[in-house]
Order: sequence, then C-alpha cells, then structure tokens
Amino acid sequence: MLRRIFIPVLLLVIVYPVQGFPQAAEEVVFSGVPLFKISEGGDERVVENLEKDRAVEAKCIITKVGDQYFWASRDNAELFSIPGGAFLTFVATSGAGYVRIVPLGYKADAALMDDAEKKFDYVEHMLIGLRSVTYYGKTK
Repeated sequence: MLRRIFIPVLLLVIVYPVQGFPQAAEEVVFSGVPLFKISEGGDERVVENLEKDRAVEAKCIITKVGDQYFWASRDNAELFSIPGGAFLTFVATSGAGYVRIVPLGYKADAALMDDAEKKFDYVEHMLIGLRSVTYYGKTK
C-alpha cells in the first residue's frame, strides 16, 4: 500500500516594478528666494535682511505631481491652491502655513495695491508652535 507524503511548499512571490506604466512627473510650479525674514513670538519680533547665502537656504519651492501640490522646500507638506484675483495662495493641509504668490501676468495689477506688492512677488508664512516665520521674496 502506498502512502501519500505531503510536503509543505513555500510559495515566494517577487514583485518587480513594471516598466512602461506612466508615473506623474514632478513639476516645479513656483520657486522664489526671500529677501526678508520676520520671526515673531508673542511679544517679540525680529526682522532680518537676508544675505545671498541665507536667502538661498530659505528658498521657497512648490511642486505639482498629478493633481497634488507640495511645499517641496518645507518637508514636502501637501498643499491646496486657492486662486483669487491677482494672487494664488497655496495652503498647507496640515495648517502649518501658506504661500501667497503674484503670478507673473498679474504683477502690474497687484503693484497698484501697495508698496509690498510692488517690491515682492510672494509671502511665505509658517507656524511653528505658537511662533511664526514670514519670508518676503522674489520669484526665481
């Protein structure tokens, strides 16, 4: 009489990335370099002129992948965009801050508002605890 012997078999599946499937490309939608930094916390406020090296370190970059925006220069925080008149505002979904820019085609219109809109192309505002850091800068 024959006995059947069952040998357990381990099935190993290796998944390789499939070539040819389209990946959404990362597109830089905004790049700016700050000129001024304002740090605030309750009863203290510090305004700094940024020299070239420090300005480049604090650059602002926003990217788009597919339909999503990211604050690439700030740990890739996810953003959503809000168009409004001569401004485009990107707000962090976490509530950590925002970037408001004047798109190139709207600079003349925005400059009619005040000196800030004449001098700067964007403002970047971040909340860090109960403190805030704000940069004013120019499009790169």
